Amino acid sequence: MKIAVFMDSFKGSLSSDEAGAAVAEGILAAYEKADVIVCPFADGGEGTLEAFLSAGGRVETVRVSDPLGRRIEAAYGILEDGTCVIESAKAIGLCLLDESERNPLRTTTRGLGELIAAAAGKGARDFIIGIGGSSTNDCGIGMLQALGFEIRNENGKYVKPGAAGLAEAASVSRQHALAGLSQCRFTIACDVQNPLCGVNGASMIYGPQKGATDADCRNMDLWMNRFSELVVKAFPEADPDEKGAGAAGGLGFALRTFLNGEMRSGADLLFEKIKAEKLIENCDLVITGEGRIDSQTAMGKAPVKIAALAKKYQKPVIAFAGSIGGGAEKCHKLGIDAILPITNATVPLEEAMKRDVAYGNLSSAAGRAMQRIINK
Repeated sequence: MKIAVFMDSFKGSLSSDEAGAAVAEGILAAYEKADVIVCPFADGGEGTLEAFLSAGGRVETVRVSDPLGRRIEAAYGILEDGTCVIESAKAIGLCLLDESERNPLRTTTRGLGELIAAAAGKGARDFIIGIGGSSTNDCGIGMLQALGFEIRNENGKYVKPGAAGLAEAASVSRQHALAGLSQCRFTIACDVQNPLCGVNGASMIYGPQKGATDADCRNMDLWMNRFSELVVKAFPEADPDEKGAGAAGGLGFALRTFLNGEMRSGADLLFEKIKAEKLIENCDLVITGEGRIDSQTAMGKAPVKIAALAKKYQKPVIAFAGSIGGGAEKCHKLGIDAILPITNATVPLEEAMKRDVAYGNLSSAAGRAMQRIINK
């Protein structure tokens, strides 16, 4: 039996690589004759860089600012065709902060801009930017400032880092943007369709998980709306209501407006680079999954993208989840035949999220599933 494994990350617990390895380990423990092919997978968030590099390429590292301005080593990749892949989470990810440090009023996208500048400075011109997993909600102003764009307050000074800077923004200019940017092409790997502002916008939907209070979310939404009005006056082509504008705390809007980025499904981009369709066509079973499967999964996240491709070739699909939430049943209509939790008993979340615990649970769940398949 040939099994293709496309696991997304279990955020806070397992990377895509680790989740895939856990599934393979469980399958082979139950059925050692299985031919298991593990393909790291991501849709623009954590694990995106490793997933793209699984098709070949090299890693470059550079010192950049983390979300709170501390200097860290961050990596980007150069694929064999010369494309530069940047996973934003490597520089501005929520994973870089302790829970007590999460505060989108302060966290900045500057490190992402520094990664782009470093890669462009070494000759990169074709970029894929994965923007998932960010800790920020600054509408990309930190990234833009690192690239030479000027966002200033009424006194002509640069605005503060983080979403707090949106509150005082009074002018926007691209006059001193890095010259090489005009020669670059940016593809935005993103599977989120939220607009920039409003009840479904960046602040209201994703602010809480980044450490914002209800009051913070309302304020940030107001500030972001004002900032977008300022941007539209300077750049009439800007569209804060476009699908994906609210991705990664407004990074989608900034990359589209200031860098002329093209929004693409992260899963679709990866499919193309790793030739996933051929792997699925030639297998007997497809396994996928992520940390939580719910109604948001059904809105185009990696597991249902994989399932849709599998159904093109009438392949059965099993998905594993750390937790199963409301609306998960919608995924069945999109090609996932079975959704299986990785735990059999109720355990405290803090315990379940530990890497070794999550790895063991996922491996065991895959083994149990394989036993049921071979015993049919």
